[in-house]
Amino acid sequence: MSVLICGSIAYDTIMVFDGRFGDHILPDRVHSLSVAFVVPALRRNYGGCGGNIAYNARLLGLEVRLLGAAGDDFTEYGNWLRRHGVNLDYVRVFPGTYTAQAYITTDVDANQITAFHPGAMARAHEIAIPNDGSVSLAIVAPDGREAMVGHARSLSAAKVPFLFDPGQNLPMFDGNDLKGFISQASWLVVNDYEAALVEERTGLGPEAIASQMKAYIVTRGAQGSTIYADGVRHDIPPVVAEVVADPTGCGDAYRAGLIYGLTNGLGWEKTGRIASLMGAVKIAHHGTQSHSPDMAELRARYQAAYGHAL
Repeated sequence: MSVLICGSIAYDTIMVFDGRFGDHILPDRVHSLSVAFVVPALRRNYGGCGGNIAYNARLLGLEVRLLGAAGDDFTEYGNWLRRHGVNLDYVRVFPGTYTAQAYITTDVDANQITAFHPGAMARAHEIAIPNDGSVSLAIVAPDGREAMVGHARSLSAAKVPFLFDPGQNLPMFDGNDLKGFISQASWLVVNDYEAALVEERTGLGPEAIASQMKAYIVTRGAQGSTIYADGVRHDIPPVVAEVVADPTGCGDAYRAGLIYGLTNGLGWEKTGRIASLMGAVKIAHHGTQSHSPDMAELRARYQAAYGHAL
């Protein structure tokens, strides 16, 4: 039995401008804006929530299948994932399209200008959930809107327990949409900003949401995370990172930790701690898939952070 990871597959091109955007943008001329920034630093990363979660899940030794849409330029990324043991049987390449692309320019004040091209991701809803009984658990992570709705519905109908992770796509869904996902999913995972938005749009508090699911998980960055489950609030302490290099993808690493705990039947306290550890390991590296600890290292880091064995 394996874990099915439904989510976006993307290339992230990260550029660093060594000045301030504000010094080059005239407030009274934004209606006719035409600027160019020289970016001395540039890197191209493998990304997308689906790809990131799958990569981190493999670091934890899980058997995973990635389900998502890619374009003609996927070969390099696909080879990378295969080398790391990710099953790509449910990744479909749509000819004549690009894999989703994010172009992110950051200035010295950490302001960002981003252009995103969804490319093949816009057709992810055309990929069907496997119904052969081979999937024991799944996650529906940020992807095309139709794909998230359809895959959640299919998993629910197939009685496959799944985490729902709306992430940056949360603005696409209104209160009724979110109530539908809550009724279908076994677990909901969001960050603290997203939690406020979910609760506002649904009119439900954290305990009310948790009462309809197996658990409601809220991440809080350096403050750790909170898991509401079975009428109990679990406050999960953070793991202090060795260095804070790049927060991009930390949420995806955390979700892989949740999947590990759920797959292995661990309690919420230990599951949350593993998830926090994965986020701390990731944040110490630039890029979303550049960290590569083995299980021995992860066990040692867990022991050092929490004082007991993983």
